[in-house]
Amino acid sequence: MGFAKFMSSGTGRGVRIVAGVVLIGVGIYAAGALGIVLAVIGAVFLLVGATNVCLLAPVVGGPLMGRAAK
Repeated sequence: MGFAKFMSSGTGRGVRIVAGVVLIGVGIYAAGALGIVLAVIGAVFLLVGATNVCLLAPVVGGPLMGRAAK
């Protein structure tokens, strides 16, 4: 449950948002098929960070919504 609590915290959300922006930037710079894949993964990270959702939390027994983890 510690993982889900960290990811629902402000720091966890910030990490996901920053990782998303970085992956989108690398994807744009890389170009080609790999660039598209990286940009899409970055967009997912950005979206889940902005909406406070953790897609990996249910795997470790936590709630999907960050609000429920607090």
